[in-house]
Amino acid sequence: MSRLFSTPSKLSEDDVDLEALVNDMNSSFESLYSTCSSVQSESVPLLQHNGQVHVHRDHHRSAPMPPHTHTSNSELQHSTTSPKQRLRRSQPMHILAVRRLQEEEQQLRTSSLPAIPNPFPELSGSPVLSPGSLPPCQPSGTYIINIFSEDGMGKVVEIPADMTARDLCQLLVYKSHCVDDNSWALVEHHPLLGLERCLEDHELVVQVQASMTSEGRFLFRKNYAKYEFFRNPLNFFPEHMVAWCQETNGAIPPSQLLQNFLNSSSCPEIQGFLYVKEMGRKSWKKLYVFLRRSGLYFSTKGTSKEPRHLQLLADLEDSNVFTVTTGKKLHSAPTDYEFCIKPNKRTELKELRMLCTEDEQSRTSWMTAFRLFKYGIVLYQNYKIPQQRKTLSHFSTPVRSVSENSLVAMDFSGRIGRVIDNPLEAQSAAMEEGNAWRKRSQRMNILGSPSPLHPCLLNSVIHRTQLWFHGRITREESHRMIHQQGQVDGLFLLRDSQSNPKAFVLTLCHHQKIKHFQILPCEEDGQIFFSLDDGSTKFTDLIQLVEFYQLNRGVLPCKLKHPCTLVAL
Repeated sequence: MSRLFSTPSKLSEDDVDLEALVNDMNSSFESLYSTCSSVQSESVPLLQHNGQVHVHRDHHRSAPMPPHTHTSNSELQHSTTSPKQRLRRSQPMHILAVRRLQEEEQQLRTSSLPAIPNPFPELSGSPVLSPGSLPPCQPSGTYIINIFSEDGMGKVVEIPADMTARDLCQLLVYKSHCVDDNSWALVEHHPLLGLERCLEDHELVVQVQASMTSEGRFLFRKNYAKYEFFRNPLNFFPEHMVAWCQETNGAIPPSQLLQNFLNSSSCPEIQGFLYVKEMGRKSWKKLYVFLRRSGLYFSTKGTSKEPRHLQLLADLEDSNVFTVTTGKKLHSAPTDYEFCIKPNKRTELKELRMLCTEDEQSRTSWMTAFRLFKYGIVLYQNYKIPQQRKTLSHFSTPVRSVSENSLVAMDFSGRIGRVIDNPLEAQSAAMEEGNAWRKRSQRMNILGSPSPLHPCLLNSVIHRTQLWFHGRITREESHRMIHQQGQVDGLFLLRDSQSNPKAFVLTLCHHQKIKHFQILPCEEDGQIFFSLDDGSTKFTDLIQLVEFYQLNRGVLPCKLKHPCTLVAL
């Protein structure tokens, strides 16, 4: 009995010390994980075989841990790093590290392959800029674009990224051997939308091309009305359209009118009634509209200018103004004088702000005011640069062509030809030779028939070589050409008459109205003459007639100033 209730002083061999067992397990786990971590740091994984990873170690395998190692809890607590901080139960490889290893492996593979030369090295520095493709934020290099003439023929031109519309026009004038009179323009044309506008001289062609849709194209043609406002500013805007003219009873000098439009600190205002097409509908409303530097507004209450009655129609900063060529057909416009405000991006038809005026003068005034408010003094600088004859950045166009520069005036009246050094003598010789064909008598060839150089035959066909003659075009086509090239006073062309096969028609623009004058042939002393005033003033050919009315108004409302010409690229 005493044996059962006595306190044992020492454990028997069969008893288990739980505290020592826990300490032994902790010590074993610590040693195991420290060994694994050291092995992982000094080992290199090899390929897997049968799902097992073979590890090559550079050090000797550590001795096995003893089964019972007594470590007190106090020693564990005073260790520098706890097992939970040092032990990592899983160590996954980062995704970035895996990707970096894959890239290095790919580089090793590609570096081992032989280099393949570029089969098209000429295309590496000249990317093709198709319509609608966006260039980088800061375009560089060269781009290839297509330019079309009015006859539909195209020309591929390679231009630098910083080339402006003026520079490109100068380049096309030089390559097409045209007369450089600072009236050529680059036109942004959208045939499906029926829109077109002339690019400003300072605009970058590459940036404009990037904002165009796939059906858009560039046209190269004349535009005499581009800077007409600066030539005659006082009579350009009607007095009822300009706000300050009404407040000052119209007493505005031309210089002050220009300053008010070009000065960004001034606040001019163009006002008047416009037909406005409702967005997404075919109906039009007649509204009182105000054009300011901040945008285009309309009044919800009559002609009130109070801010609470004004609503924004369009913004000027990120938009451009276009002429609508198919207004009545495509948009059911109330008149033929339609224009629209289009954002500087690829837009659909429903996103366009369609406007319409009562006459051509009002449409021209609204569109010009839009350009003046948007560009300001830059537009005036574009107008002044050709007059100051500044050398352009990319090239300089010679006044005469290369073939003309290689010619000299010669005199073959003597036995030996001589070069005419005196400019006055050379000019008089050229005039005499140019008029000599009119005084020559009838030539006969060997068979006795009239020569092809017969004066009567030559007088009837010599005008066909002139740029202002357009042959058998219709009345509507002549109107379209005059409209496209500016509708300024003195813009003219000659064409064959549709009603009289032997007659011709002079088409002339005056006060933005197109008039037609018939040129009739008349015979006197067996010779054919041409007259515009029923025989009062007669000319041997149409060239003489045009030259006369370029110097004298005669029976016409104004002199002939600007020939309506087409160019073949």
